[in-house]
Amino acid sequence: MPEPVVLHTADRMRECVREWRASGQSVALVPTMGNLHAGHLSLAGLARSEADRVVATIFVNPTQFGAGEDFEAYPRTLDEDLAMLSAAGTVDAVFVPEMSEIYPFGAGEAVRVSMPALSRELCGASRPGHFDGVASVVCRLLNVATPDVLVLGLKDYQQLILVERMVADLGIGVRVVSGPTMREPDGLAISSRNRYLTDDERSRAPALYAALNKVVVALRDGAGDYRALQQAAEDELRGAGFEPDYVEVRCAADLARPNGRQPPDELVVLAAVLLGKARLIDNLHVRGAEPARIQLRRSENS
Repeated sequence: MPEPVVLHTADRMRECVREWRASGQSVALVPTMGNLHAGHLSLAGLARSEADRVVATIFVNPTQFGAGEDFEAYPRTLDEDLAMLSAAGTVDAVFVPEMSEIYPFGAGEAVRVSMPALSRELCGASRPGHFDGVASVVCRLLNVATPDVLVLGLKDYQQLILVERMVADLGIGVRVVSGPTMREPDGLAISSRNRYLTDDERSRAPALYAALNKVVVALRDGAGDYRALQQAAEDELRGAGFEPDYVEVRCAADLARPNGRQPPDELVVLAAVLLGKARLIDNLHVRGAEPARIQLRRSENS
């Protein structure tokens, strides 16, 4: 496969997509903040199976970082990222915009997408405005690339659910496809922020996956006291040196709080923790497979 073309302006990105569409080709979009890893490559591979052409974006979005978070320190590894995408051979174009291409009036004065109440729960409770920032940049990228398919990862599950909600609510003609969480051999979910872990922290990090697995096994065995399960998992993580933000059992379809009448296979267990300088998130579906969620297909909005 030829080297992916690197595009820096919205006009060039739109021109490229117009050329593809003129020859009847479909387009998939994989948004990233760079510092790519095996998880991103798996999403690019999934995108290749879903569309004729694949666009990956690399943009560290300031509006999804809160005060005191790691926007300035977030790893920027463009040369390595481009080499990785080139070697993978699954991407046709890489959109690497300057800030002014995404926020022409500046990030502080940008029009923002206001997300519903779910955006202020779970990760949103400790990261106010985070999901508004995510939605605002994804909406812009969709407007520029106008893809048929948007490919996101299951690891950022709350983000996935909220973006699906935005797509449905705003009538954006794109089909959302999700790829599985990629893990290290010891179970740790692969993440760009794992590089913040010291050697000692990295050795302890798989305890997060282990704690979630214990909750999943208990739910499969019929446990119904979600609060007790959540507290036990948080206590276990605290004892392993983590600072838990939350461990919660939610409905997989929409992340609503379960009322106790849902069968276990309709539930998902989610967690966010601090370990040293790294904020780690993870989730496991009780039934062990991707649940049915809102899926808005282009044909339903054309």
